[in-house]
Amino acid sequence: MKKLSVIPAMVILASLMVFQPLFPAAPNEPAAAAFDQLRTLSGEWEGTANEGGKDMTTATSFRVVSDNSAILDLLGAGTPHEMVTMFHMDGTDLLATHYCAVHNQPRFRYVPSSDPKVVNFEFKDATNLAAPTAPHMVGVKFTLLDPSHHWEDWTFLSNGQTRTTRFDFHRK
Repeated sequence: MKKLSVIPAMVILASLMVFQPLFPAAPNEPAAAAFDQLRTLSGEWEGTANEGGKDMTTATSFRVVSDNSAILDLLGAGTPHEMVTMFHMDGTDLLATHYCAVHNQPRFRYVPSSDPKVVNFEFKDATNLAAPTAPHMVGVKFTLLDPSHHWEDWTFLSNGQTRTTRFDFHRK
């Protein structure tokens, strides 16, 4: 029986260590779990929101797209306030880009919550934001109450003050 030399084995191990960074990082468990939770929203939803003291009806839909790598959320389809939010993993982070009716695109990063039913996002940065004080969304929180009912709390910054609007959705 022929003995293997230690030197070639060391070369192989060293080469694997050199190429290690080329492999994708292990997913951030809470962020990956939150992404999986958002996938369960796939489908059509109807509900209400209170805007300026008035209850209004609204609708949203979620679609898992791009080979399960992204989630498309279409809020208020066909209305003047139609908005799209795209959710996706970026390495170990869960990010969301909100294409807002105020013509800017805030990006949010997932922030873990102590409540397992909550998927919370905080402002990361934005494109087309004229100034940090310009009106824009600064956060969104999804509360998954059960498979057919969820809340969305969208927080908007305007004139130095934040205002949160809750959307109460039921599956169609």
